[in-house]
Amino acid sequence: MAISGVSTRTLAQSLRTALVRSQNEMNNAQKEATTGRLADPGLKLGSLTSQTVTLNREMERLNNIIDTNALAGSRLSATQNSLKDLSTQAQTFLSTLIAGSSGDATPAVMLASAKSALSSMGSILNASFNGEQIFSGINTDVKPFKGFEAGSDAKTAFDTAFQSYFGFTQTDPGAANISKTDMEGFLASVEPDFLGAGWDANWSNATDATIQSRIALNETASTSVSANIDPVKKLAMAAALTADLYSGNVSEGAREAVNARARALVSEAVAGIANLQASVGVTENRITATSERLKMQADVMELHIQKLEGADPYEASTRVSTLMTQIETSYALTARIQQLSLAKYLS
Repeated sequence: MAISGVSTRTLAQSLRTALVRSQNEMNNAQKEATTGRLADPGLKLGSLTSQTVTLNREMERLNNIIDTNALAGSRLSATQNSLKDLSTQAQTFLSTLIAGSSGDATPAVMLASAKSALSSMGSILNASFNGEQIFSGINTDVKPFKGFEAGSDAKTAFDTAFQSYFGFTQTDPGAANISKTDMEGFLASVEPDFLGAGWDANWSNATDATIQSRIALNETASTSVSANIDPVKKLAMAAALTADLYSGNVSEGAREAVNARARALVSEAVAGIANLQASVGVTENRITATSERLKMQADVMELHIQKLEGADPYEASTRVSTLMTQIETSYALTARIQQLSLAKYLS
Protein backbone atom coordinates (compact mmCIF):
# COMPACT_ATOMS: atom_id res chain seq x y z
CA MET A 1 0.00 0.00 0.00
CA ALA A 2 1.38 3.40 -0.98
CA ILE A 3 1.56 6.09 1.65
CA SER A 4 1.56 9.71 0.49
CA GLY A 5 3.59 12.16 2.49
CA VAL A 6 2.14 15.26 4.04
CA SER A 7 4.43 18.24 4.48
CA THR A 8 4.05 21.05 7.02
CA ARG A 9 3.79 23.45 4.03
CA THR A 10 0.72 21.61 2.74
CA LEU A 11 -0.89 21.74 6.17
CA ALA A 12 -0.15 25.44 6.53
CA GLN A 13 -1.49 26.19 3.04
CA SER A 14 -4.75 24.34 3.71
CA LEU A 15 -5.21 26.28 6.96
CA ARG A 16 -4.50 29.53 5.13
CA THR A 17 -7.18 28.74 2.53
CA ALA A 18 -9.69 27.92 5.27
CA LEU A 19 -8.71 31.15 7.03
CA VAL A 20 -9.40 33.28 3.93
CA ARG A 21 -12.78 31.58 3.50
CA SER A 22 -13.67 32.17 7.14
CA GLN A 23 -12.66 35.83 6.91
CA ASN A 24 -14.92 36.34 3.88
CA GLU A 25 -17.80 34.63 5.65
CA MET A 26 -17.22 36.76 8.75
CA ASN A 27 -17.24 39.96 6.67
CA ASN A 28 -20.61 38.94 5.20
CA ALA A 29 -21.94 38.01 8.64
CA GLN A 30 -20.81 41.35 10.09
CA LYS A 31 -22.55 43.17 7.24
CA GLU A 32 -25.77 41.23 7.83
CA ALA A 33 -25.60 41.83 11.60
CA THR A 34 -25.17 45.58 11.00
CA THR A 35 -27.67 46.17 8.17
CA GLY A 36 -30.20 43.39 8.78
CA ARG A 37 -29.96 42.60 5.05
CA LEU A 38 -28.41 39.72 3.16
CA ALA A 39 -24.80 40.46 2.26
CA ASP A 40 -25.26 38.82 -1.16
CA PRO A 41 -28.96 38.80 -2.13
CA GLY A 42 -28.23 37.32 -5.53
CA LEU A 43 -26.59 34.24 -4.00
CA LYS A 44 -29.47 33.63 -1.60
CA LEU A 45 -32.47 34.63 -3.73
CA GLY A 46 -31.52 33.38 -7.19
CA SER A 47 -34.31 34.18 -9.66
CA LEU A 48 -36.11 36.34 -7.08
CA THR A 49 -33.28 38.87 -7.24
CA SER A 50 -35.01 40.76 -10.08
CA GLN A 51 -37.94 41.50 -7.76
CA THR A 52 -35.72 43.13 -5.16
CA VAL A 53 -33.89 45.13 -7.84
CA THR A 54 -37.22 46.44 -9.19
CA LEU A 55 -38.59 47.18 -5.74
CA ASN A 56 -35.41 49.01 -4.68
CA ARG A 57 -35.45 51.10 -7.85
CA GLU A 58 -39.11 52.08 -7.41
CA MET A 59 -38.63 52.85 -3.72
CA GLU A 60 -35.67 55.09 -4.56
CA ARG A 61 -37.79 56.97 -7.11
CA LEU A 62 -40.52 57.51 -4.53
CA ASN A 63 -38.05 58.70 -1.90
CA ASN A 64 -36.49 61.12 -4.39
CA ILE A 65 -39.92 62.61 -5.13
CA ILE A 66 -40.64 62.87 -1.40
CA ASP A 67 -37.36 64.78 -0.94
CA THR A 68 -38.09 67.18 -3.82
CA ASN A 69 -41.62 67.65 -2.47
CA ALA A 70 -40.13 68.76 0.83
CA LEU A 71 -38.06 71.39 -0.99
CA ALA A 72 -41.04 72.52 -3.06
CA GLY A 73 -43.18 72.73 0.07
CA SER A 74 -40.57 74.87 1.81
CA ARG A 75 -40.37 77.17 -1.21
CA LEU A 76 -44.16 77.54 -1.26
CA SER A 77 -44.17 78.24 2.47
CA ALA A 78 -41.64 81.04 1.94
CA THR A 79 -43.76 82.31 -0.96
CA GLN A 80 -46.86 82.26 1.22
CA ASN A 81 -45.11 84.35 3.88
CA SER A 82 -43.98 86.86 1.25
CA LEU A 83 -47.50 87.11 -0.19
CA LYS A 84 -48.80 87.78 3.31
CA ASP A 85 -46.31 90.64 3.71
CA LEU A 86 -47.23 91.97 0.27
CA SER A 87 -50.93 91.88 1.15
CA THR A 88 -50.30 93.71 4.42
CA GLN A 89 -48.34 96.42 2.58
CA ALA A 90 -51.07 96.76 -0.04
CA GLN A 91 -53.80 97.09 2.58
CA THR A 92 -51.79 99.73 4.46
CA PHE A 93 -51.30 101.69 1.25
CA LEU A 94 -55.00 101.35 0.39
CA SER A 95 -55.95 102.73 3.81
CA THR A 96 -53.75 105.77 3.17
CA LEU A 97 -55.27 106.30 -0.28
CA ILE A 98 -58.79 106.15 1.16
CA ALA A 99 -57.81 108.62 3.88
CA GLY A 100 -56.32 110.90 1.25
CA SER A 101 -59.48 110.83 -0.86
CA SER A 102 -61.47 112.14 2.10
CA GLY A 103 -58.87 114.73 3.08
CA ASP A 104 -57.78 112.86 6.22
CA ALA A 105 -54.26 112.29 4.82
CA THR A 106 -52.06 115.02 3.38
CA PRO A 107 -50.30 114.66 0.01
CA ALA A 108 -47.02 114.31 1.92
CA VAL A 109 -48.40 111.32 3.85
CA MET A 110 -49.66 109.70 0.67
CA LEU A 111 -46.33 110.31 -1.03
CA ALA A 112 -44.45 108.66 1.85
CA SER A 113 -46.86 105.71 1.84
CA ALA A 114 -46.42 105.19 -1.91
CA LYS A 115 -42.64 105.26 -1.63
CA SER A 116 -42.79 102.83 1.27
CA ALA A 117 -44.97 100.49 -0.79
CA LEU A 118 -42.48 100.54 -3.68
CA SER A 119 -39.56 99.90 -1.35
CA SER A 120 -41.37 97.04 0.39
CA MET A 121 -42.30 95.50 -2.96
CA GLY A 122 -38.63 95.44 -3.89
CA SER A 123 -37.67 93.71 -0.66
CA ILE A 124 -40.52 91.19 -0.82
CA LEU A 125 -40.37 90.31 -4.51
CA ASN A 126 -36.58 90.06 -4.56
CA ALA A 127 -36.53 87.66 -1.60
CA SER A 128 -34.67 84.39 -2.08
CA PHE A 129 -34.94 80.88 -0.67
CA ASN A 130 -32.06 78.40 -0.73
CA GLY A 131 -30.19 80.78 -3.01
CA GLU A 132 -33.03 81.00 -5.55
CA GLN A 133 -35.29 83.95 -6.28
CA ILE A 134 -38.79 82.78 -5.41
CA PHE A 135 -40.69 85.29 -7.59
CA SER A 136 -38.54 84.98 -10.73
CA GLY A 137 -40.45 82.14 -12.34
CA ILE A 138 -37.89 79.79 -13.88
CA ASN A 139 -35.27 82.57 -14.08
CA THR A 140 -34.30 81.87 -10.47
CA ASP A 141 -30.80 83.35 -10.54
CA VAL A 142 -31.91 86.95 -11.25
CA LYS A 143 -33.79 89.40 -9.01
CA PRO A 144 -37.20 89.92 -10.63
CA PHE A 145 -38.24 93.40 -9.50
CA LYS A 146 -36.27 96.31 -10.99
CA GLY A 147 -37.95 99.11 -9.05
CA PHE A 148 -38.93 102.69 -9.81
CA GLU A 149 -35.90 104.64 -8.64
CA ALA A 150 -34.44 107.60 -10.54
CA GLY A 151 -32.57 106.32 -13.57
CA SER A 152 -34.39 102.99 -13.64
CA ASP A 153 -35.97 101.76 -16.86
CA ALA A 154 -39.47 102.10 -15.42
CA LYS A 155 -38.95 105.69 -14.19
CA THR A 156 -37.31 106.74 -17.46
CA ALA A 157 -40.17 105.24 -19.49
CA PHE A 158 -42.76 106.97 -17.30
CA ASP A 159 -41.04 110.36 -17.57
CA THR A 160 -40.86 109.96 -21.34
CA ALA A 161 -44.54 109.04 -21.54
CA PHE A 162 -45.55 112.04 -19.41
CA GLN A 163 -43.56 114.53 -21.47
CA SER A 164 -44.77 113.03 -24.74
CA TYR A 165 -48.38 113.29 -23.62
CA PHE A 166 -48.34 116.76 -22.04
CA GLY A 167 -45.31 118.39 -23.65
CA PHE A 168 -43.59 119.16 -20.33
CA THR A 169 -42.27 117.35 -17.26
CA GLN A 170 -43.99 116.64 -13.96
CA THR A 171 -42.04 119.43 -12.23
CA ASP A 172 -42.77 122.04 -14.90
CA PRO A 173 -45.04 124.91 -13.74
CA GLY A 174 -47.40 123.98 -16.56
CA ALA A 175 -48.26 120.74 -14.71
CA ALA A 176 -50.40 122.83 -12.35
CA ASN A 177 -52.83 123.40 -15.22
CA ILE A 178 -53.50 119.72 -15.91
CA SER A 179 -57.18 119.00 -15.41
CA LYS A 180 -58.69 115.91 -13.87
CA THR A 181 -59.97 114.83 -17.29
CA ASP A 182 -56.55 115.32 -18.88
CA MET A 183 -54.91 113.23 -16.15
CA GLU A 184 -57.48 110.47 -16.58
CA GLY A 185 -56.62 110.39 -20.28
CA PHE A 186 -52.90 110.19 -19.50
CA LEU A 187 -53.40 107.37 -16.98
CA ALA A 188 -55.30 105.36 -19.58
CA SER A 189 -52.55 105.92 -22.16
CA VAL A 190 -49.72 104.96 -19.79
CA GLU A 191 -51.41 101.81 -18.49
CA PRO A 192 -49.62 99.46 -20.98
CA ASP A 193 -46.30 100.57 -19.46
CA PHE A 194 -47.41 98.83 -16.26
CA LEU A 195 -49.98 96.20 -17.18
CA GLY A 196 -48.84 95.45 -20.73
CA ALA A 197 -45.59 94.92 -22.62
CA GLY A 198 -43.88 97.72 -20.68
CA TRP A 199 -43.84 95.55 -17.55
CA ASP A 200 -41.52 92.93 -19.03
CA ALA A 201 -39.36 95.60 -20.66
CA ASN A 202 -38.97 97.99 -17.73
CA TRP A 203 -40.11 96.44 -14.48
CA SER A 204 -39.40 92.73 -14.32
CA ASN A 205 -36.70 90.17 -15.03
CA ALA A 206 -39.03 87.30 -14.14
CA THR A 207 -40.52 84.80 -16.56
CA ASP A 208 -44.23 84.15 -16.89
CA ALA A 209 -43.49 80.41 -16.72
CA THR A 210 -43.24 79.07 -13.18
CA ILE A 211 -41.41 76.07 -11.74
CA GLN A 212 -43.23 72.83 -12.48
CA SER A 213 -42.43 70.07 -10.01
CA ARG A 214 -43.25 66.37 -10.27
CA ILE A 215 -45.02 65.74 -6.97
CA ALA A 216 -45.97 62.14 -7.82
CA LEU A 217 -45.09 59.60 -10.48
CA ASN A 218 -47.92 60.85 -12.71
CA GLU A 219 -48.69 64.27 -11.24
CA THR A 220 -47.07 67.71 -11.52
CA ALA A 221 -47.80 71.07 -9.90
CA SER A 222 -46.68 74.68 -10.21
CA THR A 223 -44.51 75.30 -7.15
CA SER A 224 -43.52 78.94 -7.58
CA VAL A 225 -45.08 82.34 -8.25
CA SER A 226 -43.92 84.86 -10.83
CA ALA A 227 -43.66 88.58 -10.19
CA ASN A 228 -45.43 89.02 -13.55
CA ILE A 229 -48.88 88.51 -12.06
CA ASP A 230 -51.61 91.14 -12.32
CA PRO A 231 -51.88 91.91 -8.58
CA VAL A 232 -48.18 92.82 -8.45
CA LYS A 233 -48.44 94.92 -11.62
CA LYS A 234 -51.46 96.81 -10.30
CA LEU A 235 -49.90 97.48 -6.91
CA ALA A 236 -46.71 98.71 -8.59
CA MET A 237 -48.69 100.98 -10.92
CA ALA A 238 -50.69 102.50 -8.08
CA ALA A 239 -47.59 103.10 -5.95
CA ALA A 240 -45.57 104.50 -8.87
CA LEU A 241 -48.32 106.88 -9.99
CA THR A 242 -48.78 108.21 -6.46
CA ALA A 243 -45.07 108.45 -5.68
CA ASP A 244 -44.30 110.29 -8.91
CA LEU A 245 -47.27 112.54 -9.48
CA TYR A 246 -47.75 113.57 -5.84
CA SER A 247 -44.17 114.83 -5.80
CA GLY A 248 -44.60 116.99 -8.91
CA ASN A 249 -46.49 120.20 -9.60
CA VAL A 250 -49.71 118.63 -10.85
CA SER A 251 -53.01 120.22 -9.90
CA GLU A 252 -55.36 119.11 -7.17
CA GLY A 253 -57.85 117.85 -9.73
CA ALA A 254 -55.14 115.78 -11.41
CA ARG A 255 -54.17 114.28 -8.05
CA GLU A 256 -57.81 113.33 -7.46
CA ALA A 257 -57.70 111.36 -10.71
CA VAL A 258 -54.47 109.68 -9.61
CA ASN A 259 -55.95 108.82 -6.22
CA ALA A 260 -59.10 107.34 -7.71
CA ARG A 261 -57.17 105.20 -10.16
CA ALA A 262 -54.69 104.10 -7.48
CA ARG A 263 -57.50 103.10 -5.10
CA ALA A 264 -59.11 100.95 -7.77
CA LEU A 265 -55.81 99.32 -8.65
CA VAL A 266 -54.83 98.54 -5.07
CA SER A 267 -58.28 97.17 -4.26
CA GLU A 268 -57.96 94.78 -7.20
CA ALA A 269 -54.41 93.92 -6.12
CA VAL A 270 -55.51 93.04 -2.57
CA ALA A 271 -58.23 90.74 -3.89
CA GLY A 272 -55.84 89.17 -6.39
CA ILE A 273 -53.19 88.51 -3.76
CA ALA A 274 -55.79 86.86 -1.52
CA ASN A 275 -56.83 84.56 -4.38
CA LEU A 276 -53.19 83.75 -5.05
CA GLN A 277 -52.60 82.90 -1.38
CA ALA A 278 -55.52 80.49 -1.54
CA SER A 279 -54.12 78.89 -4.70
CA VAL A 280 -50.68 78.47 -3.14
CA GLY A 281 -52.31 76.97 -0.05
CA VAL A 282 -54.14 74.41 -2.19
CA THR A 283 -50.85 73.41 -3.82
CA GLU A 284 -49.18 73.10 -0.41
CA ASN A 285 -51.95 70.76 0.73
CA ARG A 286 -51.64 68.71 -2.46
CA ILE A 287 -47.92 68.27 -1.92
CA THR A 288 -48.38 67.29 1.74
CA ALA A 289 -51.10 64.74 0.92
CA THR A 290 -49.13 63.33 -2.02
CA SER A 291 -45.95 62.95 0.03
CA GLU A 292 -47.87 61.09 2.75
CA ARG A 293 -49.31 58.76 0.14
CA LEU A 294 -45.89 58.17 -1.43
CA LYS A 295 -44.38 57.53 2.00
CA MET A 296 -46.95 54.79 2.63
CA GLN A 297 -46.17 53.22 -0.75
CA ALA A 298 -42.44 53.35 -0.01
CA ASP A 299 -43.03 51.75 3.38
CA VAL A 300 -44.95 48.87 1.77
CA MET A 301 -42.10 48.35 -0.70
CA GLU A 302 -39.61 48.42 2.15
CA LEU A 303 -41.54 45.65 3.91
CA HIS A 304 -41.48 43.49 0.76
CA ILE A 305 -37.77 44.10 0.30
CA GLN A 306 -37.11 43.29 3.94
CA LYS A 307 -39.07 40.07 3.55
CA LEU A 308 -36.93 39.05 0.58
CA GLU A 309 -33.54 40.42 1.60
CA GLY A 310 -33.88 40.47 5.36
CA ALA A 311 -31.33 38.66 7.53
CA ASP A 312 -31.58 37.79 11.22
CA PRO A 313 -29.05 40.12 12.91
CA TYR A 314 -28.92 37.92 16.02
CA GLU A 315 -28.12 34.81 14.00
CA ALA A 316 -25.55 36.81 12.03
CA SER A 317 -23.95 38.03 15.28
CA THR A 318 -23.70 34.39 16.49
CA ARG A 319 -22.00 33.43 13.22
CA VAL A 320 -19.56 36.32 13.65
CA SER A 321 -18.60 35.03 17.10
CA THR A 322 -18.23 31.44 15.85
CA LEU A 323 -16.17 32.48 12.85
CA MET A 324 -13.99 34.70 15.00
CA THR A 325 -13.21 31.70 17.21
CA GLN A 326 -12.41 29.57 14.15
CA ILE A 327 -10.14 32.25 12.74
CA GLU A 328 -8.27 32.65 16.00
CA THR A 329 -7.84 28.84 16.18
CA SER A 330 -6.57 28.77 12.60
CA TYR A 331 -4.03 31.49 13.39
CA ALA A 332 -2.81 29.49 16.41
CA LEU A 333 -2.53 26.21 14.44
CA THR A 334 -0.78 27.94 11.56
CA ALA A 335 1.76 29.42 13.95
CA ARG A 336 2.45 26.00 15.50
CA ILE A 337 2.75 24.23 12.18
CA GLN A 338 5.17 26.86 10.91
CA GLN A 339 7.37 26.12 13.92
CA LEU A 340 7.63 22.39 13.02
CA SER A 341 10.90 21.34 11.38
CA LEU A 342 12.98 18.19 10.88
CA ALA A 343 15.82 19.71 12.88
CA LYS A 344 13.56 20.17 15.89
CA TYR A 345 12.24 16.62 15.48
CA LEU A 346 15.73 15.10 15.41
CA SER A 347 16.91 17.13 18.33
